Order: sequence, then C-alpha cells, then structure tokens
Amino acid sequence: MKKNQTHISEFLLLGLPIQPEHQNLFYALFLAMYLTTVLGNLLIIVLICLDSHLHTPMYLFLRNLSFSDLCFSCVTMPKFLQNMQSQVPSIPYAGCLTQIYFFIFFGHLGNFILVAMAYDRYVAICFPLHYTTIMSPKLCLSLVVFSWVLTTFYSLLHTLLLPRLSFCADNVIPHFFCEISALLTLACSDTRVNELVIFVVGGIFAVIPFLLILLSYTKIVSSILKVPSARGIYKVFSTCGSHLSVVSLFYGTIIGLYLCPSANNSTVKDTVMALMYTVVTPMLNPFIYSLRNRDIKGALRRVLCRKKILF
Repeated sequence: MKKNQTHISEFLLLGLPIQPEHQNLFYALFLAMYLTTVLGNLLIIVLICLDSHLHTPMYLFLRNLSFSDLCFSCVTMPKFLQNMQSQVPSIPYAGCLTQIYFFIFFGHLGNFILVAMAYDRYVAICFPLHYTTIMSPKLCLSLVVFSWVLTTFYSLLHTLLLPRLSFCADNVIPHFFCEISALLTLACSDTRVNELVIFVVGGIFAVIPFLLILLSYTKIVSSILKVPSARGIYKVFSTCGSHLSVVSLFYGTIIGLYLCPSANNSTVKDTVMALMYTVVTPMLNPFIYSLRNRDIKGALRRVLCRKKILF
C-alpha cells in the first residue's frame, strides 16, 4: 500500500537535546563561538590582504581556508541560533536545499584547500631551492580555481538530485541543520541514486584528499629522515605544525562521525559530532594559525603599528 504523500513546505529541526532551563546558557555559548569564528577568520583574511609579507602561496591557500571556514559556519549557525529562540524551529523547503548546497560546497572546499596546503608544504621542505619555480602564481591560482569549480559541480550534483524526491507527512529532521542523510530518511520515494552518489562520489571526495595529504606528509617525513637532524625536525614542525593540527582536527571529527558508529544513542552522537566539525573546528582554526604562526603574529604587529602611526 502506498504511503500518504503530501507537499512539504517546511521542515522542523529538532536541534540539540538541551534541557529548557539550560537553553539560554547554551544559546550564549554558541553565539560566542559563532562570533569568535567570524571575527577570527575575518582577522586572518584582512591581515593576509593588508600585509605584503603574506602574499605567498601558503597564505593564499590560508586566506581561502579562512573564507571557507567563515562561510561554512555561516551556513548553519545563524539559523541554528534563531531556532534556539523560536517556539517552532523550522526551515523552508527551499531554504533546506540551499543550506545543503552551501554546506557541501564550503565543507569540501576547505577539504581541497587543505590538500593544496599540504602540497605547498611538501614542495617547501623537499624542494626548497625550486619552491618559487614550482609554486608559481599560475599554479597556485589554478589549484584554488580547480577547488572552487570541482566543489561547485559536486554540490550541484547532490542538490539537483533532491527535488526529484517526494516526502511523507513526517517533516521532522533530528538535527540542528538540514543534514542530507537525515533528510533522505524522510523521503517516500526511492533514494537509492542519492545514497549511491553519497557513498561513491562522496567517498571519493573524502578519501582521495585525505590520501593526498597523507602522501605529502609521508614524503616530507621520509625526506627529513634521510638526513636526520634536530634542525630538520624543527623545520618540519615549524612549517607544518599549524597545518597538521588543522588536518587532525578536521579529519578526526569526520572519522569519529562516519567510521566509528556507536551502538546506541546514535542520533545524539551524530548531532554532537556534527557540531564539532561545523562549529568547533572553524572556530579553532584561526587560533591554531595565529598562535603557532610567527608570520601572522608579525603581520598583526605591523598592521597595529601602522594604525598607531596614522593616528
């Protein structure tokens, strides 16, 4: 017998399992985290634009990563914060599809930018004399454009497959944003094509960048071990420490969410893990790069000194 189908105009987002008496406390916490993410990533973008010392391939990629993190957080957090204060935490159907598109886009854009940064560190350490020749402005721009174009088509692929689905009367998404897997569970029609795209194409887009990053750092470590020295090890940690921290944070949460399923209470666990890579990771990235990076701290000092002179 066919299930009753209806035209869904909006979805209800369950959000996080927070007790009503703690709602205002968590709202203030998430608002502070969101503002920190926005201000931290904007600061890095502005510093890289203003300081000529940072007009290098590494900081071109970092500027794109910060922009990606900033937008990635803005895709989910404003609506999440609004719903925390709303009696009916809903999102329109069109808004849900739009959120899914930009969530996939900026999530995978950051992923590809991390690959470009890993390649940049590989060239800087393994081929220092040829660095400026290999990492030419043309190649760097090509890597950035390629990342943007590839993620655009991938996001469109997922988003264009969603309108072909029909949804049942149940419109409650057990999440704080329109997560594509959670949305598919509400569909009355056949979702096998969507699931196949998520499994095959999504798997490729997640695994290949991870393997490329792993390959880059394997090459870096093997290159250093050929002539082991305290100076060589320091060089690796000083030039790659920030990037390795961000990669570990990003892939650690993804692996924890998708490769380590819990036996019970999986919905709550998935929501909390999603909160880690949508809210916590974009917030921590600016701290990791600014606190561990002498160039960023130097740029901040120069910009502040310039402002003092002007005033």
